[in-house]
Amino acid sequence: MSRLDRQSFLGPQSDAVLDAATIGIVGLGGGGSHIAQQTAHMGVGGYVNADPDVIEDTNTNRLIGGTLADVAVSLPKVTIAERLIHGLQPNARILSIQKDWHAAVDDLKLCDVILGAVDGFKEREQLERFARKHLIPYIDIGMDVHDLGKKGFLVSGQVILSMPGAPCMRCCGFITDERLEQEAKRYGAAGSRPQVVWSNGVLASTAVGLLTQILTPWYPNPPTFVFLDYDGNKGTIIRNQRMELLTNHVCPHHPPDETGDPLFDIRQQSFASRPTILPSRIAPWYRRMWNRLRKRPD
Repeated sequence: MSRLDRQSFLGPQSDAVLDAATIGIVGLGGGGSHIAQQTAHMGVGGYVNADPDVIEDTNTNRLIGGTLADVAVSLPKVTIAERLIHGLQPNARILSIQKDWHAAVDDLKLCDVILGAVDGFKEREQLERFARKHLIPYIDIGMDVHDLGKKGFLVSGQVILSMPGAPCMRCCGFITDERLEQEAKRYGAAGSRPQVVWSNGVLASTAVGLLTQILTPWYPNPPTFVFLDYDGNKGTIIRNQRMELLTNHVCPHHPPDETGDPLFDIRQQSFASRPTILPSRIAPWYRRMWNRLRKRPD
């Protein structure tokens, strides 16, 4: 048996599909480090990892793969993720970008799926808008801790799959103008970035499940829009009721004529060789479907 034989139900070519895939992980902290670890276990072969931060002592309660020795030398989070991935996938194609994800857009636009584990609503909206423009599925995870007074604290979170043409995070009410205005004032009752390892693990595992459904669907008609609510106090993940309300909904916030890079200028392009992260292959099933709807060649 090969190490991936027990996931052969994903399809006879699933090993090759996962190895050929390239994913972008934005944020390699509590949630993103779980995603990096689990996708390496799954056999994903290509990564664009973006995070400007280095590990600190306060990260060690949740950053998968990080050690106290890493804290002593202020090791970048992307370096820790790269070490973790190569421990399982020695031949993985990894671009580690120790900068804000905006510095990685040329590489992120080559990804099959982008997964975001970021803190703010503004950054989430920017990531989703970027992914929509380039017809890339975006999976968002996030959590918060709410003070319930005498009743203690509530650990909650969400996992959202935003696919081109399907409902977006504004459609489902997760991103609103009010939230964008208020987020600078308050991040939650447990500090500016409340995080614990178990809730990040639950959310990241759910996100990796959605990623696998996109790349190697093991059943017909995988979902094109997912909005799941996590209740850490009850230990549940349930479908948000807006999933049913938005059935067959056409997103008005990201129209088809806004796809493509608005800043692309052939006169300013560099044709220097770049690291290889995306093997030559046909477009993924969801992109071929979207191209047919828009009457573009695959």
